[in-house]
Amino acid sequence: MLRFRIFLAVILFAISAYTVPVIVEHGIDLLPIFFGDIGSMGWPGQFNLDFLGMLLLSAFWTAWRNEFSGVGLVLSVFAFFFGAPFLASYFLYLSVETKGNPKQMLMGNRQ
Repeated sequence: MLRFRIFLAVILFAISAYTVPVIVEHGIDLLPIFFGDIGSMGWPGQFNLDFLGMLLLSAFWTAWRNEFSGVGLVLSVFAFFFGAPFLASYFLYLSVETKGNPKQMLMGNRQ
């Protein structure tokens, strides 16, 4: 579990370290660029569409894991808009909360 937590911390740090200068240089208004690339039907758009699918899966899993409760729905919005940094942070939290039990981390109370 320690290696997994280190992996999650590296993802969180790397994406955060990359995102800050991008926002400083280009601003925070990424949605027109994101959907514009999808509309252009090129490889950047294909990647963005694939990534959008992953964001939707992450959001749905987060809501499902929390049994579609109010908290789960709020967390799913964070999962959708904050992507890997949210998911890495959430997995770090769950790894501590569940004492490293991967089944409980992934399934919640459904075991």
